[in-house]
Amino acid sequence: MKHVIGVLVENEFGVLSRISGLFSGRGFNIESLTVAETDDPAISRMTIVTLGDDQIVEQITKQLNKLINVIKVIDFTNSDHVSRGLMLVKVSVEGSKRLEVLKLIEVFRARVIDMAAKSAIIEITGSDMKLRAFLDVLAPYGIKEVNSTGIVAMNREVKGRSRHKIKAA
Repeated sequence: MKHVIGVLVENEFGVLSRISGLFSGRGFNIESLTVAETDDPAISRMTIVTLGDDQIVEQITKQLNKLINVIKVIDFTNSDHVSRGLMLVKVSVEGSKRLEVLKLIEVFRARVIDMAAKSAIIEITGSDMKLRAFLDVLAPYGIKEVNSTGIVAMNREVKGRSRHKIKAA
């Protein structure tokens, strides 16, 4: 099962290396990883997507909580959350394909950010499922290149409170 794990960490040299080392040292694969500063420059937010059953992910979160620079860990998978990824796709748009591809782009609420004679670069944001569906629809037109950010996630709120309790380290 795919799990999305959020980790708030101190924004210091070597933290990313220690966290990725924790995964690799225990034989866990990272499907995607995004990291950026939060509104507080001393804190970064990591979003890690990994595969494993609940027991494996529980072990991962316990190990993450033991790391000194980790502030909070949350497994978004079983909570009410929003997750999005950004993808750039270069697709062939030669001849009659151009109008067809432009119509598909509208359907997926994507946008063209660069257009050349034989290709277009398209920007799309959305859930993992939406991004995969977009690639499936574009495949017959000739995808030339794909680059993706990976997933970022946040819990939804109800009446000003988070629906999921975050465990402090």
